[in-house]
Amino acid sequence: MSEREYVLTLSCPDSRGIVAGVANLLSDHGCNITESQQYGDHYTGRFFLRMQFMAEDGGSGATGEDVLRGAFAALSGDFGRGADGAFVEWSLQARDVRPRMIVMVSKFGHCLNDLLYRQRSGLLDIDIAAVVSNHPDLEFLADSYGVDFHHLPVTPRTKGEQERRILELVDSYDVDLVVLARYMQVLSEQLCAKMSGRIINIHHSFLPSFKGARPYHQAHSRGVKLIGATAHYVTADLDEGPIIEQEVSRVDHTHSPEQLTAIGSDLESVALSRAVNWHAQRRVLLNGDKTVIFD
Repeated sequence: MSEREYVLTLSCPDSRGIVAGVANLLSDHGCNITESQQYGDHYTGRFFLRMQFMAEDGGSGATGEDVLRGAFAALSGDFGRGADGAFVEWSLQARDVRPRMIVMVSKFGHCLNDLLYRQRSGLLDIDIAAVVSNHPDLEFLADSYGVDFHHLPVTPRTKGEQERRILELVDSYDVDLVVLARYMQVLSEQLCAKMSGRIINIHHSFLPSFKGARPYHQAHSRGVKLIGATAHYVTADLDEGPIIEQEVSRVDHTHSPEQLTAIGSDLESVALSRAVNWHAQRRVLLNGDKTVIFD
């Protein structure tokens, strides 16, 4: 039988014996652990684990994926329930199954271009299924990479219908992740709730900092010495979702607003692509309002 690599992620109330329990289960099923990381959060009382392992892939064999899922489901019941009532959360995914994403964008194309280039170059462990925009300006860019483009204009009156169409595209493209690559619209609470933990935004600032329009001009007028970009999960609280990655650069009084904008664009692209890749590799686990990142 051939071997297949899997990724197991686990979050549960912290207690003794979790790592040993998982390792013993894998050993009993003939699996070989290739990577293992864990973290116990003293403040939240939660334990987090990510393991990669090789398993024989095959139908009804003792290490078949269905058998492993059943074994993990049974084991997770032994890890108990936290004082806050939270149960165990776990996921088992084959590494050769690439997740899919939709990229949403408005008129700024640097982050979109970076993601498209990285996917074509084999630098992203995720496939871009489609590009969605409330403006037609960047259709040419999606076309140049052979990616479907959907122009979905939005007004306050049509926002509900536009978001319903977005969810239809998520279903039709079998999408795991939506990425807001400088999409300059606020998503509704309903959409945020339906896609909780599955929408990543790039914020044009080192949060918390200058919000609203022309952030780099605001930074220039204040004489800042550090600018940055923040990739985070989207929640109903604007720009307050769990942070995944941040990039910064030192600047000084000699930098013009245009230079700050150019530097910021690079920071945004790097932070967003890194966050997307970590999510695709299942290295990001939610920890309340924070994240645990297994490098």
